[in-house]
Amino acid sequence: MSLHDDRRLFLKSTGAAIAGYGLTKTARADENAPASPNERVVLGIMGVNGRGKAIARGMLASGQVEIAYICDVDQRAADDVRQLVADGQTQAPKAVGDFRRILDDKRVDALVCAAPNHWHAPATIMACGAGKHVYVEKPCSYTPAEGEMAIQAARKNNRVVQMGTQRRSWPGVMEGVQKVLSGEIGNVLYARTWYNNRRGSIGHGKTAPVPQWLDWELWQGPAPRRPFKDNVVHYNWHWHWHWGNGELGNNGVHALDVARWGLDVTYPNRVTAGGGKYRHDDDQETPDTMMVTYDFPEQKTITWEGLSWSPLGPHDSGFGISFHGTDGSLIILGSGYTQYDLKGNEVASGDGAGGDKDHFADFLGAVRDGSRPNADIEKAHQSTLLCHLGNIAYRTSSTLHTDPANGHIQDHPEAQKLWSRSYAKGWEPVV
Repeated sequence: MSLHDDRRLFLKSTGAAIAGYGLTKTARADENAPASPNERVVLGIMGVNGRGKAIARGMLASGQVEIAYICDVDQRAADDVRQLVADGQTQAPKAVGDFRRILDDKRVDALVCAAPNHWHAPATIMACGAGKHVYVEKPCSYTPAEGEMAIQAARKNNRVVQMGTQRRSWPGVMEGVQKVLSGEIGNVLYARTWYNNRRGSIGHGKTAPVPQWLDWELWQGPAPRRPFKDNVVHYNWHWHWHWGNGELGNNGVHALDVARWGLDVTYPNRVTAGGGKYRHDDDQETPDTMMVTYDFPEQKTITWEGLSWSPLGPHDSGFGISFHGTDGSLIILGSGYTQYDLKGNEVASGDGAGGDKDHFADFLGAVRDGSRPNADIEKAHQSTLLCHLGNIAYRTSSTLHTDPANGHIQDHPEAQKLWSRSYAKGWEPVV
């Protein structure tokens, strides 16, 4: 029996299923088997210029969904993905610019949010309030306060919310983490995480007229208004604090989530950060070189190293997580792991499928049976919070002391101001 199956049976046996989702909760031996039309989860996908397009493909391939809406503020992207979906299912989806059209349709079961970061939590909160389940891309929030509100919205409305940290559902990674948790490398005291890339300059943008194909007002949504610049859309917003969370929120969350899972820790009690923006003379505001240390009350530590301009990382890998215990180490690279003894000898390894398939299946299964998904919003917030705290420590050039009960920043008024943000009038999230 797989860890995934064992977990779902446990949830069912303890009565964790939540009734009243209005879906047929038919038990199937294979969650990836095609569903009959009346069993399919009806989706609306928000944000399809990049990641959302891949999600549309993957959800279609699952055979478990009907995509009723494609939403994007870039009309070109909406039309493109609408056609892609129309070619893959019996009924063509509607292409809309405003995701609130999706929320108004009672036939829709779930919203997929793959819009920019500043939209993730507000859209999740609104969708839960409208009775929709949510698959939200990482990070699950733009600020710590939003993450807490997203949990409240999911629980208040009994909705399933899954974050797109797919490693939570990768069989090889699950097996490796289980080895760490079961003590196979001893008492695990430290996890190292890293991300390396070779990103180019984003240049110096200039204020320009809004392109005809873009609804800049809706793109900004909950964020306070700024003039359109010609080097922000569709990706470089990541490197502006007004909309994005830098490389730590972009890719660091994937690694920190696995590290926190394997160390079995929740909230830190101290966070420090160093680094800077060194490589390019351009408009990027977030650091391209960054090191963050998270100390936990269980006397365990996680570190993250991000180099956006140098592709060589530890173990000749651009991304990874290593766990270090009193009896050995275990390294997660790609979709698998390798275990070593204290002399550096390999003693075990494992691998499995990567990608989105298992994570999508977990989300759709949770929607049907009411269980908590692998990357449930509460776990998602706890891991995303590490990114926020690292960025806040960096931006305030300080060591943060945090409450290990909830991660809240203590005795630092300047840093505490970054716990939340101001919103455009009428877009303030409300649970």
